[in-house]
Amino acid sequence: MNIEVVPYEPRHRSGILELSRRAWTPVLAEMKKAVPRYVYDAFYPQGWWERQRHDIDAVLDQDATQVLVAVGPGGALHGWVGVRIHPEDSMGELHILAVDPDHQRTGVASALIDAAHDRMRAAGMSIAMVETGDDPGHQPSRTTYESAGYERWPVARYFREL
Repeated sequence: MNIEVVPYEPRHRSGILELSRRAWTPVLAEMKKAVPRYVYDAFYPQGWWERQRHDIDAVLDQDATQVLVAVGPGGALHGWVGVRIHPEDSMGELHILAVDPDHQRTGVASALIDAAHDRMRAAGMSIAMVETGDDPGHQPSRTTYESAGYERWPVARYFREL
């Protein structure tokens, strides 16, 4: 793997958006099949990409100093991670993570997670947390986090239509 993890710069924005859309398209397609339609529609009334793009824009506009980017040869973006620091809990959070589909399963996610952990330690955090879906589309994410040493905390989230 020939990448370098660097701090986010505004010139990375379009690449982050492009790779995130490509990375999450199959994930959200599987999730859509696995959750009740009314829940999916409530979370994504204008479609999943509209909400995800809004969330990415918010991270890049408000928390850019906590974003790390995996850059390959020629400056190609291979992935990115957004970190949140929760000092009240002494906890760092992997808030958002995406790896370009062409570079998945090549160590990019591991490099980004390691760099995020370094950022958390530097901020004095003692634990790290990440959340992801339990649907089939998120299985690769769960595998990645478990491979990085994360332990699952059983949580149940219930919905009902009103």
